Parts: sequence; structure tokens; C-alpha cells
Amino acid sequence: MKCITLLASCLFLSTLAGCNNNEKIIEKQVTVTNDQVEEVANKGKIQLGTRPDYLINDMAPSALKTKLASCNEGPFYRTDFSIGHRGAPMQYPEHTKEAYVAAARMGAGIIECDVTFTNDKELVCRHSQCDLHTTTNILAIPELAAKCSVPFTPADPANGIAASAKCCTSDISLAEFLTLEGKMDGANTSATTVADYMDGTPSWRTDLYATSGTLLTHKQSITLFKELGVKMTPELKSPQVSMPFDGMTQTQYAQKMIDEYTQMDVPANRVYPQSFNLADVKYWINSNPEFAAQSVYLDGRDSDAGFDPNNADTWQPSMEQLFADGVKIIAPPIWMLLTIDNDNNITPSQYAIDAKAAGLNVIAWSLERSGPLNEGGGYYYQSIADVINNNGDMMTVVDVLAQDVGVMGIFSDWPATVSYYASCTKMPVSI
Repeated sequence: MKCITLLASCLFLSTLAGCNNNEKIIEKQVTVTNDQVEEVANKGKIQLGTRPDYLINDMAPSALKTKLASCNEGPFYRTDFSIGHRGAPMQYPEHTKEAYVAAARMGAGIIECDVTFTNDKELVCRHSQCDLHTTTNILAIPELAAKCSVPFTPADPANGIAASAKCCTSDISLAEFLTLEGKMDGANTSATTVADYMDGTPSWRTDLYATSGTLLTHKQSITLFKELGVKMTPELKSPQVSMPFDGMTQTQYAQKMIDEYTQMDVPANRVYPQSFNLADVKYWINSNPEFAAQSVYLDGRDSDAGFDPNNADTWQPSMEQLFADGVKIIAPPIWMLLTIDNDNNITPSQYAIDAKAAGLNVIAWSLERSGPLNEGGGYYYQSIADVINNNGDMMTVVDVLAQDVGVMGIFSDWPATVSYYASCTKMPVSI
């Protein structure tokens, strides 16, 4: 069987577009078989599994439940409404080849690579610059664990001290990064050994598919996504080191991410660059106009003191100002878009109403990110926790976001849920 090979990296990155035949290859290769590519690219072979049925069966009786249940035989297809948040990390190690392939199989039309950098300023896919201690096996490799910003410290229960560590991509080189393996994100802060510390996967996830997660560079993710036939949404992560870093400024970092798409011949209309840093988004809008319409402002202003998604006076800049500055897409957490009316129905928040009225497109994040909803759903559902009491409410949330808020897409840790809804309601096929 032929394989489409993504070179793991080059020891000497003399050409920005990739490796040539004379360059030395690091240890391993990332491969996707032709069969995988054909299956994922073929919309008739989307595999959604049993979870959507489980959620629908758990819904309270309603017209929506009847409608969704009527679609259980499909057909299901790939849709840009379904966005793979870090791949499919509810069950696969985030930002790994395995998670990305799973997301594409589940109908995600767009997949995310969070972008940060190594100590030799190469871009890689990680949710945070400093999460290697919870998302990889770095602590189990003594020579790399020794390079961590903060070495592993065991818990000291007698003194109320939790186990800790801090390992950053900027602590190691690209070559070293590519020797790591991804694991499910989590840490056991009661641990007294490295092995126990690494064994921290939440009970509602699984380690079943976490035996050897394949880490990727940003360029490798681009190559993989092209082969899988999906669009791409890279998020420029906020550096956790002082900038400039070894001469690389924040602007150069933001531009480097965009340049790798241009160098790899990816049309701008297949890329949705994102950042929580509004200055990054404005930079892309003003300096890379071909990417301007799809640049996404990730809204984390809920951390501001006094923020209230139902009171426009508590957020600045206003939706109108964002639109005037060239922002076309805003992406807040799910809870900021929803509220409860006097009849205990889930409805759009003032934030959602104002964003749409100003002409902004909206993307929501992140479905299936927290545990079971029968306990209120945690952070992502905090504004509607009083009316959530079963896992089936997940589909109600999706429906309100789609039909009442009018979001253009939903990030999900298990894209099959969103893909099912989108296919059942006949949303556009991803092309």
C-alpha cells in the first residue's frame, strides 16, 4: 500500500516551504495512508459513531428530538459548521495526527492547529506554549525533563503542596519536540512520582487511544489537512516567554504563521487565522488583506472584571467598533452567546444579538469540552446551567446556537455531534 508521507522535520530548515531531498530527516515520519485520505475525503464515508444517537435518545421529548432522531440513517457529510477543536480531544490526544484524522472522519470541515514555537523558533501545534508536562510524555524522558522551565516537584500532602511542573515548547528544539508523544491532557496533582503525575486523564475522557500520539509541526499539520481535504484554523497562541524571543517579535511571529500557508500554496479562503490578541487580528487584516475576511478574533473578555454578556456597557471595544476596525468574525465561548428567558428557554444573549446586528459573523467554542451535562456542564454552559439537566441538552444548545444565534460554526472536542446536527438540518457541504 502506498503512503503519503509528511516529513517529521529537517535538522536544517534551509527552505521555508519544506524539506528537500538532501536534508537530514529526524528519527520518525508522520504518515497517512492513501486509504485514510480517500476515506476521509469521500463525504459518503463520514463515520459519526454512536454518540449522536446517545445524546438524542437522552433528550426530553420535543419536535427537535423527533427531527434529529429521523436522521439516524444519514446521509452524513463533511460541513464547515463542524470545527475540530484541537482535533477530537475528547478521546484522542489533542493536536496529534490521530486526533486530526479522527476529526476529519467525523465530518469536521475545519480543523484547528494551535500554534506556538520551539527554542529554535519553529512553529508547532500545541494548545499552549507551556503544556508539554500535561499533554506529552516529556517528563518520562529524563534528558528532556531536565530542560523544563520548572522541573517536576512531587506533592507534599502534609504541607498542602500539590505536585507541579512546567515544560514549554520554547524549552526545547524542534528536533527534540518531534521525539515526544502526545497523551491525553491532564495531571494528577496529588502525585509523588512522575508516572502518577502523568496519569491524570479526566474520568469522562479515555486513555484508550492515547498510547502513541504523533506530534506535528505547523507545516506538517498543513500538509495533513490538505491531504484530508479540510480547511484550517490556526490559532496564534500567546507567548509565555518575553517577546522579542531570540530576535523574533510578536509581529514576526504572527506573520510567520501566515507565511507558512502561502509557502505551502494554501488558498487564503481555506484558512481562518485566530488569536485572542486583537492586535494580531488587526495586523493580519491590515498587512495580509487576502486573509482579512477570515481572520477570527477569539473573545476572552469574560476575564475582565464586571463583564456581563447581557450588558454592552461592560465590554469594550463595542461590536460596532470591532466591525469598523475590519473584524469580520468573532468567536466567544458558548456561554457568552446564551441566556435564559422568563419561560426558562435558552435564547441568544445581548452579546449575540449585538454581534449579529453589527454585521459580525460568530463562531462558538467549545462543545463537548467539559464533562457530562447532568451536573450543569461547567464553564462552557454557566449562563444556562439552571436549565441543563441531561446530556441530551447538548443538542438543544447546538440548535439554539445554529437557529437563534445564527453562528457560522461550532468548535467541538467530538465533531461527530455537530456534524450530525449539520447533516440532519441540511447545512452546506464543505467544499
